[in-house]
Amino acid sequence: MPPERSNVPVKLSLPLQYQQELFTELRAEDELVILARGLGLLHLISNLLHFYDAAGNNLVLVVGADERENEWIGEALAEHYATSKSPLGRGLKVINTEKATVPMREGIYGEGGILSVTSRILVVDLLSKLLDPEKVTGMVILHADKVLATSLEAFIIRVYRQSNKSGFLKAFSDSPEPFTTGFAPLANMLRNLFLRKASLWPRFHVSVAESLEGNRKAEVIELEVPMSDKMREIQNAVLECVEISITELRKSNTGLDMEEWTLDSALHRNFDMIIRRQLDPIWHRVSFRTKQIVADLTSLRAVLHALLSYDAVSFVQYLDTIVSAHAPPPGSNRHNYSPWLFLDAAHVLFQTAKSRVYQGKLNNELTRLSSSTTFSSELNPVLEELPKWSVLSEVLAEIEHDAYLHPARMHQSNSTILIMCSDQRICTQLREYIATMHAQIAQGSEPKEHDDPSDDKPSAELMMRRRLRDYLNWKRSLSNVNKNLSQSGEDDRSGNSESSAAQSAHQGRPPPNKRRRVRGGGAVTSAAGRVPNSSVQTEVELPGQVISLLSEIQPTGVEETQKEEVIIDELEDMEDFYELYDMDDLVMIHPYDGDMDEHILEEVRPRYIIMYEPDPAFIRRVEVYRSSHSGRSVKVYFMYYGGSVEEQRYLSAVRREKDSFTKLIKEKGNMAVTLTHDKKAEDPQEQFLRTVNTRIAGGGRLAATASPPRVVVDVREFRSALPSLLHGNNMVVIPCQLTVGDYILTPDICIERKSIRDLISSLKNGRLYNQAETMLQYYKSPLLLIEFDQNKSFTFDAFASVPTGPTFMTDYGFSSSGTATTTSSSSLANPSNPKSAQHLIVLLTLAFPRLKIIWSSSPYQTAEIFAELKKNAQEPDPLRAVQLGLDIDISHSLGSADVMAATGIEHRTFNVLPQDMLRAVPGVTPQALERLIIETDNISDIANMDVEQLDPLVGKEAARKIVAFFQRSVFD
Repeated sequence: MPPERSNVPVKLSLPLQYQQELFTELRAEDELVILARGLGLLHLISNLLHFYDAAGNNLVLVVGADERENEWIGEALAEHYATSKSPLGRGLKVINTEKATVPMREGIYGEGGILSVTSRILVVDLLSKLLDPEKVTGMVILHADKVLATSLEAFIIRVYRQSNKSGFLKAFSDSPEPFTTGFAPLANMLRNLFLRKASLWPRFHVSVAESLEGNRKAEVIELEVPMSDKMREIQNAVLECVEISITELRKSNTGLDMEEWTLDSALHRNFDMIIRRQLDPIWHRVSFRTKQIVADLTSLRAVLHALLSYDAVSFVQYLDTIVSAHAPPPGSNRHNYSPWLFLDAAHVLFQTAKSRVYQGKLNNELTRLSSSTTFSSELNPVLEELPKWSVLSEVLAEIEHDAYLHPARMHQSNSTILIMCSDQRICTQLREYIATMHAQIAQGSEPKEHDDPSDDKPSAELMMRRRLRDYLNWKRSLSNVNKNLSQSGEDDRSGNSESSAAQSAHQGRPPPNKRRRVRGGGAVTSAAGRVPNSSVQTEVELPGQVISLLSEIQPTGVEETQKEEVIIDELEDMEDFYELYDMDDLVMIHPYDGDMDEHILEEVRPRYIIMYEPDPAFIRRVEVYRSSHSGRSVKVYFMYYGGSVEEQRYLSAVRREKDSFTKLIKEKGNMAVTLTHDKKAEDPQEQFLRTVNTRIAGGGRLAATASPPRVVVDVREFRSALPSLLHGNNMVVIPCQLTVGDYILTPDICIERKSIRDLISSLKNGRLYNQAETMLQYYKSPLLLIEFDQNKSFTFDAFASVPTGPTFMTDYGFSSSGTATTTSSSSLANPSNPKSAQHLIVLLTLAFPRLKIIWSSSPYQTAEIFAELKKNAQEPDPLRAVQLGLDIDISHSLGSADVMAATGIEHRTFNVLPQDMLRAVPGVTPQALERLIIETDNISDIANMDVEQLDPLVGKEAARKIVAFFQRSVFD
């Protein structure tokens, strides 16, 4: 359905040259657009959607947008309609929840407009024809870098293109790195998107460079902040730990591709994911030490980030949580310390970090007096400030001076100061610092009235003293918790719940921002001492020292008055209410938030921007903002720690993006025409031959049908890749709300699919037992499909860990004679008895002998297995598949004969446990079992029958065995 046009003028907001060129290009043809981060991708998409919505009665689908992007696009479209006053525009409608019923969604589709629908809902509606693909004007795909061959988005595009050849299709991405991995990645991605052309727009594109580097270029002042000596020492110690850990990994895992296992790569966010991806196929064979090191790399990278962003006190508290998280459970001597904690570099890390907060030495005299609290302390507060704080205060003073001498003109930028940082925690830290940096700390006396606070040098002493008090109180409470848990562990060695509570109480997470109010003033207990044979902590603060240090930093009168002002801020989270402030006197502190930062720039119109931490995407957003508004001036202060991992990460991110675009440009230049899946109409003869059944033996009639094979799929299964692969293998996928099974291949074959994680969970809670029981009631051939990943290790607990001998046979449902006992199903359904996964699978097969298990290494193999199972079989009826298992009488709608043919002898009114008991009775064959179940009511009736009554049902010989079994005395 081609887009309709109208004579209503469409007003767009694309002031830059490259934006206009790209918009014109998108109107002309379908393509994949890869744009550099920060160049206004959502701004371009919203203008494109506004063009199609205002042009006529179109139905455009937005696929892949998250909640925040929907909000961004909706607000942008609303602003377009407010300025253009177009009578045709209806804005963005979002369908992102299953609360939108089928009639409601059908009505929304019928009204048309711009619709953003989640992938899982959209693929079901397209397959069920609730939304006719031919009525769709076009699709806009966001995050095209995530459209893999097995993704739902690729499934949606395939369904759309098979029925609609004329609608437009445009895909967008601002992440070039995923398009450069693998063989011919760009060509493969274009094939998944059913597109033939890619449009690349890096920062060094000629049009982009000319648009952003003209006369309206933003003024950027680069501030390289040197780290303190102790910070540099800590960084070197952490990097040494990372380097030793990587060396250990390389030695322990020879034979793998280790080209990227370097210290430089370890600083990237996805380094541990790269290593884990390489180790996944052999994960069950790698040593426990290797698994620990892989997990430690994530922790060490977090320590590097905390060093540059946390204050000195919070950083020490964070390190304490790491040590506490690896402490042995109460009442146990078993340690679980990570290997890096035993390195000499780790000793330097912990001791240097502590010396930034307080210093002091222990001696034998203090050790003998450790139980006393009256001696003078040798711990002195140091409270080292972050170097960026003083630079920030200098920048704020410079801005204040510049704003006073050069006030902003009307209708231009406000004199607002916008401070950008990486996360909300740093925002809270900077708010507190700015509010207290001019406060005086009176030692023994109040500040004089004639003192001018502006003459004092900015300092974070007040804030750091507060944080040190909070840290000491937190450490005292943590010590009390550990002491109580240790005592309870000694009293009760089986205190697993207390152990887990202790570990969850101090998990390895960063400490909170808010003050922790400690009620009560009990005696300070000793903190956790040095672990034997470890170098984690070499010094232990004695109780008296901690008390003396805590008393030394007690709040003064000025601190008491400042405390409530800083911590309790009623307007702390109300940055959106700009009318409450004078914009010329406003200092806003905001975390980086991707494309949402464009809203901040447009609404606040800041004249001064301080980038407290580097972010390449935000720099480009500032360039776009400044170049788009000729009457607004922007002055940017770019801060970073020189010679730090922060600088290295920033430079590496810029270099990786540039290299990715270079590779894409090279591949695009050498790439042939991309062949998509747009096949012409299949020849009727070929379609007939494809469905011919040639495996009918015995001279039977050749069976053929022109309709493709069908598979009934539960709608919840569309989270997996299997329905997409089945559809790609020329099968008709029919989505239904099934109560029995996940896939219905034939009237007799029902399949329950389980991933490894879901399998283990279902086995433990007994849900799989109930599902298997239900499948056996309605289908002759129930199957359990266990699907694992061929690229990951696949193993259950070793059989060696399970008891052997008579105990093993009894636990697994066997008696001493080798016959199956009747307690297996009840044991399986009882999750309170913990068993291994292998144990529970054995019990499942004993409880349901007719249940077959299929093992599949990938969804691709599963699709091939399904195709083999469907050969020489009838097609399933979707209506029957939906009705089976519901609390309705299906015999009236389907007929009793059809029901019995579809469900077999085990109709849902028959219980499985009595059938298992009858199977163990001598003389009861499968044929005899069927007659007994149909003709009798319960086992009691069968036990009271004589040979003459059983003869018509099972035969005379079988009747004699059954009667002899039930009449046998239990005392014989």
